[in-house]
Amino acid sequence: MSHIHGDSIEEIFLETEERMAKTVEDLGREMASIRTGRASIHLLDGIRADYYGTPTPLNQMSNISVPEPTQIVIQPWDASQIGMIEKAIQTSDLGINPMNDGKLIRIKIPALTEERRREFVKRLHNVVEQHRVAARNLRRDANEALKKLEKDKAISEDDGRSAHAEVQELTDATVKKLDDAGAAKEKEILEIG
Repeated sequence: MSHIHGDSIEEIFLETEERMAKTVEDLGREMASIRTGRASIHLLDGIRADYYGTPTPLNQMSNISVPEPTQIVIQPWDASQIGMIEKAIQTSDLGINPMNDGKLIRIKIPALTEERRREFVKRLHNVVEQHRVAARNLRRDANEALKKLEKDKAISEDDGRSAHAEVQELTDATVKKLDDAGAAKEKEILEIG
C-alpha cells in the first residue's frame, strides 16, 4: 500500500517532493550529531539527560555555547541538574569527557584519532545510505500512486510515463543532495587541524 496519495499527478508529485525535502533535512540533523574535530553545539543533539524522570535534550535544560573551536560550554538553568547532564555526556558514544566545576560543564574536543575518524565516517556512510533508501522508498510509493491513477483511468499511459520520469528525476536529484551532504561531512571528519 502506497504512503503517497493524490488524485492528480501534481498532488502526487508535490507530496513526493515535500517528503524528499524532509529526507534531506533529516539527514542534516542526523549528520550534525556526528563528531568532527571541531566543537559544535549540535554534537550534543542526540544526548538526553534525566530531568526529574524525563529524558530531556540538553539544549532544553541548559545554555550551550562554543567559545572556541575545541571547546563546548554547558550552563544548566537548574544547577542541581549538572550531575545528570555530566553523566548523560559520559555515557554517550561521543567519546568526550566533560569537566564539571559546579556551575558549568566544559568539554574539550580532543583531536580525533585516525581510528575514530574511520568509525565516524563508517557511521556517516550508514546514515547517508538509510536516507538514500528512504528516498528510493518514496519513489516507489509515488510510482505506485501513479500506477493507481493509470489503472483508474484518471491519467493516460503517456502522462503516467512522463510522471514516472519526473519522479525519477526528483529521486536522482535528492540522492545527489544526500551524497553531496555526506561527502562534505566526510571531508569535515577527515580534516585534521
